[in-house]
Amino acid sequence: MPVPASRSYDPHPSYEPVEGQVVAGWAAAVADLPPGPLLLAVDGPAALDWAVLADGLAAALRAAGRTATSLDIRGHYAAAAHERLTAQPVPADDTFFTPLSEAQVADLFDTVPQPGRPAADTVLVVFGPGASLCGPDVLWYADLPKRYAEGAITKGDLPVGVNLGRPGEPGELLRLFYTDWPVLDRHRDAIAAGVERWIDMQDPAAPASVRGDALRATFAHLAGGPVRTRPYFNSTPWGGQWAASELGFTPQAGNTALGYELIAPEAGVLIGAAGGAQVEAPFQLLCVWHPEDMLGERVHRRFGTAFPIRFDYLDTMGGGNLSLHLHPQEQYMREVFGWPYTQHETYYVTACEPGAKVLLGLTEEADVDTMRHQVQDAIAKGTPMPVEDHVQSHPATVGQLFMIPAGTPHASGAGNLVLEVSATPYLYSLRFYDWLRQDAAGHSRPLPYEHGFANLDTTRRGEDVTKDLVQQPRTLRAGEGWREEVIGALPEMFCAVHRLVVAPDADIADDTEGRFHLLNVAAGEGAVIETHDGRTHFLAFAETITVPAATGAYRVRAVGSGEVRIVKALVVEP
Repeated sequence: MPVPASRSYDPHPSYEPVEGQVVAGWAAAVADLPPGPLLLAVDGPAALDWAVLADGLAAALRAAGRTATSLDIRGHYAAAAHERLTAQPVPADDTFFTPLSEAQVADLFDTVPQPGRPAADTVLVVFGPGASLCGPDVLWYADLPKRYAEGAITKGDLPVGVNLGRPGEPGELLRLFYTDWPVLDRHRDAIAAGVERWIDMQDPAAPASVRGDALRATFAHLAGGPVRTRPYFNSTPWGGQWAASELGFTPQAGNTALGYELIAPEAGVLIGAAGGAQVEAPFQLLCVWHPEDMLGERVHRRFGTAFPIRFDYLDTMGGGNLSLHLHPQEQYMREVFGWPYTQHETYYVTACEPGAKVLLGLTEEADVDTMRHQVQDAIAKGTPMPVEDHVQSHPATVGQLFMIPAGTPHASGAGNLVLEVSATPYLYSLRFYDWLRQDAAGHSRPLPYEHGFANLDTTRRGEDVTKDLVQQPRTLRAGEGWREEVIGALPEMFCAVHRLVVAPDADIADDTEGRFHLLNVAAGEGAVIETHDGRTHFLAFAETITVPAATGAYRVRAVGSGEVRIVKALVVEP
């Protein structure tokens, strides 16, 4: 496929299947079912409208001349099954977080029903989370990107049935993040190799689907070269307008605060021709099916099938300050929250308004007891907190990287477009202060400040913050028209951040050397990535791409009349 000389940010990057095709509608999906009596299981997440799926599938089977009956597997869950799934919080009365659940979907049942193959030409459709456990002849998986359930609950829709094992109850974010998603992700990953059709339920009236073998073949191909995930932005009380005005995203609730470029547990890859039917399949399956190709042998050995680095945008251009917060230190993250590695972060300033700042690190004079009292007064009495008495304020300048190891208090100020280059965990913001903001119902944001103080690193303060966490670029290598700089690295952080600086019409050779790279065009019109096996991929300004470990040698060629700057992240050796 020819590579464009230039183009703008693409919010819907897609890849055609290497075999088979993506089809739309239930009729196309049932067309290749084998004849005769059949037990068809359709598994998937709790957040689907399973009744609509069952009705649509049954109608298509009848239209094809098949007799159809159905069994809702959710009716066979044990009483209070959801209680078996939830890990107990530490402390036991914690209202903010629970550890990641280690339960299995099978824990929903006392006994999994085994209906067996139906008689005659009947198709018995068993549907719902856990349907694959019933011994089917054919297994399908129906999926809905996680943003739908999260968005519905965040907007206050509180749809029933969003949470696993609670089909008649309003949705809760706490259960969604820490119980449902870990349990369902493990289940999906375990059964994905046997799925014979993957169904995208974003349009329940005409769902897109692709054969399982075609999806696996496509992902096998994508694991060998550069691939983008489907980005999206959601809204928060502090959100700005940059992504709406510059990238064309439509704000969900008035702003484009948090941009998901690549957050592996939620990211999807669009499969299908542009303008036609497309399936959004989980990026995580690339790492499950091809861990060494995607991650590299050493990274896979260290992180399993977890993709350990994320790229996202924090948009406060025309918005407000982020909350003052930090992230758990390593031991606390393992013992209290159940995640095997912690949430180190960095901020790369892609754009900013005059006077914008980043809050980072303790001042030399910061007193923890005074800070605690002021946090408590802000919550109890609405007393403004003098944040800069405790946390340093740094000028936000385009191109500056701020290092944020776990335990470091920080916040991006208003007027910034920050690219967050960080460890993948993203659900553990331990907030101290949120500028006394309230939501539309007049409620303040929950502030788990006791968790925050339990993780506050009081040793790095004053001048050490600037020296260690606001680093200056160091040239790693250079040639005619290009250089690679290290712009951020710390011994306690497994992710290093580099920057490729490429002059117009110049190119730079690179090599994954057995570990994946993440690239983002932070300045300039864009770049073309050319692999040693002949693949090419254009990357426009603000876009992020994964270069899998299996890619090996590749080149990055600048596009346009100006210098191109590309942020590059990689896992460094322990």
